[in-house]
Amino acid sequence: AVQRKSALRAATPSALRRADARPTVTVQKESLTVTRTALIAGATGASAKRLVEVLLAESGWTVIGLSRNPPLAAPMGRLTFVRADLLDAADATRALRDCTGVTHLFYTARAKHGEGGLESVVENTAMLRNLLDALLPVAQDLQHVHLVEGGKYYGLHVGPYPTPAREDDPRPGSPNFYYDQEDMLRARQCGQRWTWSASRPNVICDFAPERARNLVPLLGAYAAVMAELSLPLHFPGRLGCWEALTEVTDATHFARATVFIASDPRAANQAFNVSNGDLFRWKRLWPSLADHFGMAMGEVRPGNLTELMADKDPVWQSVVRRHGLAPSRLDAMAVWEFGDFLLHQDYDVVSSTTRLRQAGFHDVIDTESMFLRHLARYRKARLLP
Repeated sequence: AVQRKSALRAATPSALRRADARPTVTVQKESLTVTRTALIAGATGASAKRLVEVLLAESGWTVIGLSRNPPLAAPMGRLTFVRADLLDAADATRALRDCTGVTHLFYTARAKHGEGGLESVVENTAMLRNLLDALLPVAQDLQHVHLVEGGKYYGLHVGPYPTPAREDDPRPGSPNFYYDQEDMLRARQCGQRWTWSASRPNVICDFAPERARNLVPLLGAYAAVMAELSLPLHFPGRLGCWEALTEVTDATHFARATVFIASDPRAANQAFNVSNGDLFRWKRLWPSLADHFGMAMGEVRPGNLTELMADKDPVWQSVVRRHGLAPSRLDAMAVWEFGDFLLHQDYDVVSSTTRLRQAGFHDVIDTESMFLRHLARYRKARLLP
């Protein structure tokens, strides 16, 4: 009996062992298969692409991707997609009525929004409510619900805030859908066997050609246009942003942290900041970016990228021809309003990741290497010079 118990523990990844877990277990000749089904709401968004990959890379997970506009490709192995508009309660109920085997819900969805920081409290709260109303009655084996939030929880989109931000800091007075969603989730979890958690990444960076709202191709496209105009690599943000400490979150790093938080009992019923684990200043990073693009260092020249790039598609087409890039439009490479939002933050943007490390997740990412690695992938794919 002791030998069998040891064999079972060795066969089960430590990150997946939970005190309250109720996995489906099939034993065949001393082998153990743990089956868990993840439902990812917002499965085609920035937070979910690498989450799908990380889950499928581990044995024992099947994944259901929930999206308003799922991919048209046929289901592949342990991955399937379901279409649903979470703003429509009836549609959510229809889509989820057969999702009886879901053990883990990862909520990464957001209502449509523009730039500038403010997002609809009513719509975002309704989406999560409709999903929970549809899923909880049918998912009898539910073990955990994970909510993806973000740095806006601390009011960084409003102005300077106390740093390093800690998960239990007082909430700013401005309306924020993260507060309503988290309060709803906490209330729904009371008295239930399943647990909850939340993660708060900031500025998710990735190689994601399908997503223009991404700091990596934004920097690359900006540099390419400046080089085509025979200009040095000027910093287009505010001087305070150039000097301040800031952070970003690599997408794969975030996915691994999210799976840990949702799977390890030490992380149950808590919120966690998730960044790369290091900090940087643009004035220290900028020379490395200039070197990557083979450009001279420029100056701090505060401006408005949205206005600056509004008429630069002909310049970009010249870049495409000169470097033999895949055909594309400049406005499909970057959301310039997003760049203005980030580079106009003339104050520290820093969150503490101590709670996450104390819970047992110790991975860190070197941010400078991350940017150069992702930019190299865009270059290899002939999307950036």
